[in-house]
Amino acid sequence: MSRILPHPFFFRYSIPVRFVADRPVKSRPPSRRSVSLSPGLLGLSDEYRLPVIDESQQTADFGTIRLGWNDGGIGIAVDIAGKKHPPVCDADLPTEGDGLQIWIDTRNTQSIHRASRFCHHFCVMPVGQGKNRKNPFALQLPIARAREETPLASAAEIPVNAEIAKDGYRLEVWLSAEILHGFDAEANPRLGFYYCLRDRELGEQFLTVGSEFPFAHDPSLWSTLELVR
Repeated sequence: MSRILPHPFFFRYSIPVRFVADRPVKSRPPSRRSVSLSPGLLGLSDEYRLPVIDESQQTADFGTIRLGWNDGGIGIAVDIAGKKHPPVCDADLPTEGDGLQIWIDTRNTQSIHRASRFCHHFCVMPVGQGKNRKNPFALQLPIARAREETPLASAAEIPVNAEIAKDGYRLEVWLSAEILHGFDAEANPRLGFYYCLRDRELGEQFLTVGSEFPFAHDPSLWSTLELVR
């Protein structure tokens, strides 16, 4: 018998995120290409790795996600392996290329179905910007059907780093407290969170439910990050 609703739909997940001091690392040129992956912008070890939530899914995750936070913001890193071709991205079509999309609610209000002013959507791409479209970039986009608008950060306010390897890449982004409206780790240590990782070769990877659900604009489908020291 086929399953009508995916297993994660029936649960609300809460994921602890470890504190990491002295991040982001001192800024560097916006694009780096190497065979071996360097520590880069965040340098998060395996202890910051996001657990696999739905182990019953038919396909294994192709990307490893790591998260760390401090009072200055939150960092997200992804490692992708198993590719045969370089990533393809276009700054003019940020939601359609290879890369990571992130949703964050600094109030973790999971009872609402339309985004509030505390909800944010970011697209982070390993290439697609610059003269030869080889530079990584990150953009904040408005959330469709939001009941309130949130100020949008410029690309210059979002540090991003990409390391391209023979069979994949590492992508890192730092979302500072200044661009996360309402971010206050002391007063609100629980954040709403969702991610979608897309790759034209390897497919799609989701935090919980897939594209059959409206996670892009419905915060009630997001999970919770617990900021722990």
